[in-house]
Amino acid sequence: MDTRTGLPVVGMVGGGQLARMTHQAAIALGQSLRVLAAAPDDGAALVAADVQIGAHTDLDALRRFADGCDVVTFDHEHVPPALIRALEEDGVNVAPSAAALRFAQDKAAMRERLGQLGAPMPRWAPVSTTADVEAFAAQTSWPVVLKATTGGYDGRGVWVIGSVSEAAAIVDTGISLIVEERVTLRREVAAMVARSPFGQVAVYPVVETVQRDGICVEVIAPAPDLDPELAVAAQELAIRIATEMGVVGVLAVELFDDGKRLLVNELAMRPHNSGHWTIDGARTSQFEQHLRAVLDYPLGDTRSTAPWVVMVNLLGGPDGGMRLDERIHHMMAAEPGVKLHLYGKQPRPGRKLGHVTALGSDLDAVRASAARAAAWLHNGIDPDEALATGNEKDRERDEVAV
Repeated sequence: MDTRTGLPVVGMVGGGQLARMTHQAAIALGQSLRVLAAAPDDGAALVAADVQIGAHTDLDALRRFADGCDVVTFDHEHVPPALIRALEEDGVNVAPSAAALRFAQDKAAMRERLGQLGAPMPRWAPVSTTADVEAFAAQTSWPVVLKATTGGYDGRGVWVIGSVSEAAAIVDTGISLIVEERVTLRREVAAMVARSPFGQVAVYPVVETVQRDGICVEVIAPAPDLDPELAVAAQELAIRIATEMGVVGVLAVELFDDGKRLLVNELAMRPHNSGHWTIDGARTSQFEQHLRAVLDYPLGDTRSTAPWVVMVNLLGGPDGGMRLDERIHHMMAAEPGVKLHLYGKQPRPGRKLGHVTALGSDLDAVRASAARAAAWLHNGIDPDEALATGNEKDRERDEVAV
């Protein structure tokens, strides 16, 4: 308990953008989130008042950090399970618990548990040899998908394999793997739910997540043209997974949509990229909801604040992107209705540096506004002018060719 405010103290392990945005939500609840950051220039460490520097793999650092916290939660899933269990044995209130978080940290454990729950998912198997992969592919057909059982995210630790020789190159590294059938996709969607220790649940609208090179680049809320019965089924599935796995906090269920059914792809037991739209587009953001859940407060209203909400991630361009304040100036002038969120990260190509959110009643217009704002920040030029210039150059080239 914070003796200055009389309010509970929430500690978040990890100092990235999720902790930064959770801190922003905590301010409205009268708190300053305690953050365990790896470095003083981590995104959350730049804005939070109560910051400790330490490694999430160091039990002593974790114990020092947890001392005085009413609850400890996470902005990533990389804390070793044994260390989380050690904190629990010390009497620390950890949310989600080590038992629940295991199913987000270990893909084989996740698939086994989902199978026990009867959840729809791609066919899969644990593999340790090239022969195992070949036998699986004989049942499902090539290509197949190899996944590292731990540590993968944003496309890392995932390989689409089309032959035995390609499989051997991955298997021979010795990392722990599972293999899955490659699903023919219409798109990917996500269902997000929050659950409190009391057992209250609150579910958000199902969203579409647009992927490029394994990275989510755009989120559309709600998912366009999703059969209402499928949407409800996805929400009910997310609630059931959270309840059966004993999740406390926010749970994101990533799903494959093959046009007929939804199949579980991944689980994330923390605030998630697919829920960033909720800061501006929902009555209660996922970050406030996560705090409410881990503190066992009553959960907030999840309804959208506009018919359509679109979030676009801002990725560092070839020059790193967003190095000039001038880009922000021009973006805000061009798209005054778009909300900008920067994470305090040093730019580098392909890195998630922030996101923009647009809202409105016309989906095409909302998507265009978000994309235009992101293009300003990514390229530093008016995307419409760039398109016109490109078309003019194409026309000149055609005339020369003629």
